[in-house]
Order: sequence, then C-alpha cells, then structure tokens
Amino acid sequence: MAVDSSLSPEAVIHPPNEKFAKALQFIEEMTKNTDSVQARVLAEILSQNAETEYLQRFDLGGATDRDLFKSRIPVVTYEDLQPEIQRIACGDFSPIICSHPISEFLTSSGTSAGERKLMPTIKEEMDRRQLLYSLLNPVMSLYVPGLDKGKGLYFLFVKAEAKTPGGLVARPVLTSYYKSDQFKTRPYDPYNVYTSPDEAILCCDSFQSMYTQMLCGLLMREEVLRVGAVFASGLLRAIRFLQLNWRQLVHDISTGSLNPRITDSSIRECVAKILKPNTDLADFIFNECQGENWDSIIPRIWPNTKYLDVIVTGAMAQYIPLLDFYSGGLPQSCTMYASSECYFGLNLKPMTKPSQVSYTIMPNMGYFEFIPHDPNNPITLSRDSPPRLVDLADLEVGKEYELVVSTYSGLCRYRVGDILRVTGFHNSAPQFKFIRRKNVLLSIDSDKTDESELQKAVENASVLLRQYDTTVVEYTSYADTSSIPGHYVIYWELLIKDPTKPPSDDVLAKCCLVMEEAMNTVYRQCRVADNSVGPLEIRVVKMGTFEELMDYAISRGASINQYKAPRCVSFTPIVELLNARVLSVHFSPVAPQWTPERRI
Repeated sequence: MAVDSSLSPEAVIHPPNEKFAKALQFIEEMTKNTDSVQARVLAEILSQNAETEYLQRFDLGGATDRDLFKSRIPVVTYEDLQPEIQRIACGDFSPIICSHPISEFLTSSGTSAGERKLMPTIKEEMDRRQLLYSLLNPVMSLYVPGLDKGKGLYFLFVKAEAKTPGGLVARPVLTSYYKSDQFKTRPYDPYNVYTSPDEAILCCDSFQSMYTQMLCGLLMREEVLRVGAVFASGLLRAIRFLQLNWRQLVHDISTGSLNPRITDSSIRECVAKILKPNTDLADFIFNECQGENWDSIIPRIWPNTKYLDVIVTGAMAQYIPLLDFYSGGLPQSCTMYASSECYFGLNLKPMTKPSQVSYTIMPNMGYFEFIPHDPNNPITLSRDSPPRLVDLADLEVGKEYELVVSTYSGLCRYRVGDILRVTGFHNSAPQFKFIRRKNVLLSIDSDKTDESELQKAVENASVLLRQYDTTVVEYTSYADTSSIPGHYVIYWELLIKDPTKPPSDDVLAKCCLVMEEAMNTVYRQCRVADNSVGPLEIRVVKMGTFEELMDYAISRGASINQYKAPRCVSFTPIVELLNARVLSVHFSPVAPQWTPERRI
C-alpha cells in the first residue's frame, strides 16, 4: 500500500487562517479513519431509511450491520430502480426508497432509453455537497497563495429544467446548486469572489449569460487570478465566444453601453453599475484580438492568472493541447470528483499535471463499494446472490474497480458506471485515477453516447439509402475536437450497387440529421440549447478502407480470428488512415429536435 500521510509534502505554505486549518484537519480525520467512518455512514443510511419500502423488501429488520447489508441487498443499475423512480416522479410520495421527502431529481448526463437518468435527492444532501465545496480552497491555499487578493473568472451556467408529472423539478446537479440558497445567499468569502454576477450565471439564455460573464471578466481583467469552467470544453467555448464577439465587447467597453441583445433587466441593472467608458481597455482588447494570433490569449488578457480550474480528466483529456495553446501552458487544476448520484471527493494535490490527477474519496459523503474490474475476466452480478464487493479501505494499488454507491437519498448499492484505478492512499483513504465512464463511446461535452445508441443512429440513417440500393458496409466514429465546438465524425464505407444512381449530397446530409435525431436527449440538448456540440459529420470512405484498417490492426498484433472493426477510433495513425481515404464529407443541415420536457 502506497501511503501518503501528508496533505502537501511539496508545499511549504501553511494554511492562511484558522478556518482553513480546521478544514484541512477535517480531511485528515476523515481519511485516517476511513473504515470506521464508512461503517458509521452505512449505519446512518440504513437507520434513516429502515422503514422504506425498498429496504423492507430485503428483510433487514432495522439492522445496520455491514455483513447483513452486503448479503441481502442486491447491486443494482438504473434500470433496476426505474419502477421506483417512476412512481416518485409520478407523485407517489410515500417512503419508497428514502424516509426523507425527495426534494427534486438531479438529471444525470448518462441516459436510459434516450432520456436523462433521474437521480433522487433530499434537501439535506445540499449541505453535504456544500461541505465538500468548502474543502477546495483550503487545499488549494497550500499550493497557491494569495487567492483572497483577487477574483475568479468562472464561466458558470444553468441549464433547462423540467417538472415530472408529480410536480418535482428535474435539473442538472449544478443548476440545482446555483439556484439554491446555499449559493445565492452565500456569505462573502474573499477566496471565492467571482467576476460573473449571479444574475448572469442564473440567466437561462446562453448568449446573454456568456456575453455578460465575458464582459465582466474583461472589465476586471487585472483582478483575475484564476480562470475556469466546469469542463475543459466549457472554457474553450468561452474562448471561441471571445473570438466571435470581441468587436462588440470592445464597443461596449469603449462607449460604456451594453449590447442591446442583452435584454435581461436584472443583468442590465447589475452591469450598469460597473460598465463605464474605458477607451484604454477597449484599445488593449482590440489590439490583442484583432490578429490571427490566439496563442497564450488567456495570460495576455488576464495577466495575473495563476492556473486554470477545469476538469481535464476522462473524456476531457482530449482538450488539454488546446488549453495549453490558449493558456501558454498554465497549470490545469482538477479540484473535485462528483456526479449527480453523489459528490465523492477531491484532489488533494490540485496543481499536479492532468495525467497524474488522483482523487481522494471522502468517506463521509456516502457508503462506497467496488467491483473489481478486469475486462478479460468480468464478474457476473446476480440480484439473487449479491457478490462480495470490496470496501473503500480494502482496495489494492494498481487495480481497477467499478464504483458502487449507497446514499442518504435512497440509492442502495447503485452502480455509478465509473471505472477507477487506485494510485495510492492518503492515510487510509484510497486515491483514484478516473479511467473512463463504462460503455461510453463518444463524448464532446456532457454528452455520452454508447455503442448501442450509435448503432441505432446508423441503422435509422441507413433506411434513407435503401431507395438508392446502397448499404453501409462498415462504420466507425471519432470525436473531433480540432474545432470549437467539437463534433461527432462518422466514417461510412458504402456499397453502392448502381454507381449511376448514388445517394446525393442532400440525402447524405439528411442521414446526418437522422442520426442526430436518434441520439439521446443529452446530446440533442448540447446541440440545440447549449451549443456545446457541433453538427454531426459523415465522411464516406473508399471501398476497402476497413479491410486496410484490419490489416493495420493485425500488423500490430491483433488476432485475425478475433478482430472486429472498432466503433470508435482515437489513435492518430488510424484516424489519418481513415481521413486519407475520404471521398466526400457531409454535415447535418439543421439542429435536431429537442425540448426540456422529458418522457415519463
């Protein structure tokens, strides 16, 4: 066991105040007593929810014993819990899975049957999330001093929300947080001052929100000490927004008048207090943005920036080169690990390189178990005979596991789907590298498309080819992030039986749209409402291309008997091979249909 018992062995900075010192001591206490804290958390969850319909099915009799829990409660997926969740969504407020009232649903970026998963939560969970947030700055203060002397330029947004038939709000976890009293009435904290006014963060119009946040960031450019967004893709969208809108922003700063496209009265009122004519600043931004050189644009405009605060692990790692380009190589800090199901933990060494990021799960946040993950020897899970999962304190360094969580909100032994590798321990708490989300094939932003969804999309689009006596012989996909926003590329090898009557460009463009219409609701929201994913592209390749792909794989050691075409590619030589065989390219002509309402 590789044990790291020091919170910051390479840091020479001491906590700047007693509040931060107490927060750091709390981390130490939790991580030194991982197993006992986990036993207490499980006992609290089982005691709180003992009278629920769900737990009573398994005849625990009010027991809070860990062994009895493990032997009787099945490991479940979202589909297993869907009947209970649907009852709650439709207005059954009896204690089905939780003794406390379900206050709202948090919509996951993962989907089931094309719709966002609904994760039940209770009001008390907001305090638990707030507790984890409160630990981030104390840890960061050990590595980066003086963050109380400036502001953070964070691009934060709320997303569309809906109501279930029973009247409960369903919305993403961060939208829930930004609209909560904990956020809106938060006390002044010099370590947590944003350039973005709350009015802009809470504006549902993505253009007005982004424009205002960028404008305020420019007005306060010399006060900015850190620049961030939730995901790396979000920060890159902000840079792209600046590239497209800098002339209007310069005009507003020069004249002291706000863009008439900003119609939200609360935004106009708060911006009026800080927007005054400033020709020097306007000239500076004009000179920085007018050319073609956007290398190191972040430190050029915000010269006091110490680091970027963005998630660059998992699928977001594909954006690291672009972030390096725009930031001039500034450190990229990943501070916490969280999902709609549960907030898990934090990065105790937030200034480490993205490839070395490890998260420490805080044992007080929920009860955590782990399924050993070996793709070559998968474990078969049975509801009738629950497997013996590994506890948080008993994991082994170097091994991979699938995360299973039980929460105060009523999830019991729920498979989150994240695959994690243990890299070491902080005291007795394991530290994890996020490897991937299980079964996810393509991802640009918060979208997650699996193989079955992509297959369905290809099948739907293939219907349009039948009248041209054309079929899709083989296909694969690629997440293209070379432009902002990124987009899905689908490589098609077509068998055109009558070369004199091939499908036209318009037909193939419509195939792109049909594929997008078949994608899940998160993808379509990213396309329509968030503008965080670009139009889907089909690249038709020469006949025989996938044979060449197989030959290449075999030359690298693949078995000819076991080879099958990959449904997604990222290895540069393979992408280059495919691109060298492209005959034509086609894009979705319009955005797919999407509304905030969900099917129940």
